[in-house]
Amino acid sequence: MNVLVTGVKGQLGYDVVNECKKRGHHVCGVDVGEMDITDMGAVQRVLRKARPETVIHCAAWTAVDAAEEAENIPKVRAVNAEGTQNIATVCKELGCKMLYISTDYVFDGEGETPWQPDCTEFHPLNVYGQTKFEGELAVRNTLEKFFIVRIAWVFGRNGNNFIKTMLDLGKKYDTLRVVCDQIGTPTYTYDLARLLVDMAESEKYGCYHATNEGGYLSWYDFACEIFRQAGYATKVVPVTTAEYGLSKAKRPFNSRLDKRKLVENGFTPLPDWKDALARYLKELQNADQS
Repeated sequence: MNVLVTGVKGQLGYDVVNECKKRGHHVCGVDVGEMDITDMGAVQRVLRKARPETVIHCAAWTAVDAAEEAENIPKVRAVNAEGTQNIATVCKELGCKMLYISTDYVFDGEGETPWQPDCTEFHPLNVYGQTKFEGELAVRNTLEKFFIVRIAWVFGRNGNNFIKTMLDLGKKYDTLRVVCDQIGTPTYTYDLARLLVDMAESEKYGCYHATNEGGYLSWYDFACEIFRQAGYATKVVPVTTAEYGLSKAKRPFNSRLDKRKLVENGFTPLPDWKDALARYLKELQNADQS
């Protein structure tokens, strides 16, 4: 299979390219230097030359708080919504599949009921969530052969994430305050990449939710397990979002994603998040030693 992956320098794109290579697929990985997704001409040139059978679209503006700044909003929309529309349009022209990576932030985060992948109620709380939802609409309204995969609490080798932040802060401080009223499940990009390529090799199109297994937890629970596995003595104090202090972007309290559709369609779920964390910490350790 001939695959084109966007956002190859990011956490997920990096792992998707490696997974494709492991399976013997021909893969072309691009980032903004090779293809500016906000430039329709560039998207047409690159995709027409590569002639992919599948595009796995990992590129996105993911700086949630920075997205709220007035001068950045047009840039965020250009990447997450208009850039996604550009790719979908050319995918339709070429007749290829498209996998679009979306987010729990498309929902309003209210209640405690897990969100269904085919939910029709969307009320994003912030600019990032709104523009990712607009990207979903672009894919859904343009293509028939598409996957929309919503993920949450992502961590991987490239870029910044919650685990790296906790490890860095844990070296500097004896005690940390972490919010305990935002609930979800982490997603390890190494595991997610396997699932995405499984999807690309199938024709079981539609919307899916994909995070690691192991149940729902808070950021506080996650931080405690990070320090336990890493062998840190750092004390973690649970606080509410209100006690922690407002950030520029509102965060959803309920990021529970229902993933039963994966099994119903024959896909293998991601491993337990604690197992994923252990493997990731080992990956970071090996990277430091190399």
